[in-house]
Amino acid sequence: MESENKTLKRTSLFNIHKNLGAKIVDFAGFEMPIVYSSIIEEHNCVRNAVGVFDVSHMGEFSFRGEKVLEQLQLLTVNDAARLEVGQVQYSAMCYPDGGIVDDLLIYRFSNHYMMVVNGACAAKDWDWILKSRIEGATIEDRSDDITLLAVQGPESRNVVQKLCETDISELKYYRAFNGKIAGKPTIISRTGYTGELGFELYFDNEYAEEIWNSLFEAGKEFGIKPIGLGARDSLRLEKNMCLYGNDITQDTNPLEAGLGWITKLDGDNFIGKEEMLAVKKNGLKRKLVSFIAEGRTVPRHGYNLIYDGDTVGEVTSGGFSPTLQKGIGMGYVAIEAAKTGTIISIEIRGKEVPAEIIKPPFVK
Repeated sequence: MESENKTLKRTSLFNIHKNLGAKIVDFAGFEMPIVYSSIIEEHNCVRNAVGVFDVSHMGEFSFRGEKVLEQLQLLTVNDAARLEVGQVQYSAMCYPDGGIVDDLLIYRFSNHYMMVVNGACAAKDWDWILKSRIEGATIEDRSDDITLLAVQGPESRNVVQKLCETDISELKYYRAFNGKIAGKPTIISRTGYTGELGFELYFDNEYAEEIWNSLFEAGKEFGIKPIGLGARDSLRLEKNMCLYGNDITQDTNPLEAGLGWITKLDGDNFIGKEEMLAVKKNGLKRKLVSFIAEGRTVPRHGYNLIYDGDTVGEVTSGGFSPTLQKGIGMGYVAIEAAKTGTIISIEIRGKEVPAEIIKPPFVK
């Protein structure tokens, strides 16, 4: 049903989603498709074949200028100086106290960089970047000009290749290039948020419907389906990918969130580095863990986690795993309860349900 809230934004593909019968919800200030058929059906389609997500609510910022690298090194926790042309990097921005502003991707092109941020955080991210801006760096918000599609699943390469003149068989993970899809200028990157083989396609809004239709024509033989944000959440959870606002927030730091691998404490000074050096020196007090619930119990965000009779944390993300046919979740627990193999309990409506902490990901 079409929302009557005129303040919500719409992607260039809104009418297509509506005509396909998608359930439309308010997500990150956009009217977005949460499900078309069923979450489990769409989830399994991506795991076994190929699906397409409209994720045009994401934010895209362009960085240029002689001091562009200095700007990115100040803002982000990873080392952007290591990026080669055509490479993509997973990173994050932090506040001075080490809390996470957002997690993000940085693309390096021949004459500029592009930062891709979460849709729900785009406005505050932009404000934060402007507050931290330095002379010699030119920054542009291109979010409203770009349509972003994620083509994900084991058959995704076959679908994208049918529409792309460039051979993508050797395109490595977290690499990108400027090419064409269905004859239209497109940034083609081998990235995604499902843990499957996948590609993300960035192009001007004017090409949105044409490229969408071309993908579905090309994907007919591979069982292609449109996929909503509901399945996007269950897919990323099975692969232990963090969701901003749940598993990482301004009240969590990258080290306790298991993102120490992207946090270069031996490199340039970035905002929040001093606080994270102190965290590393003093040791973690809590840690983000992954757990599988006993039986058919489904953990939900906010449920208490109990160890040895004490509440030691709470569920940050939880749900039913269509692949494992079990309830799975992530949450922060006190460091003494964080070891793999530890049995904790999930408090659900006054009852304690056992769960085992596992080494991620849930689905290999």
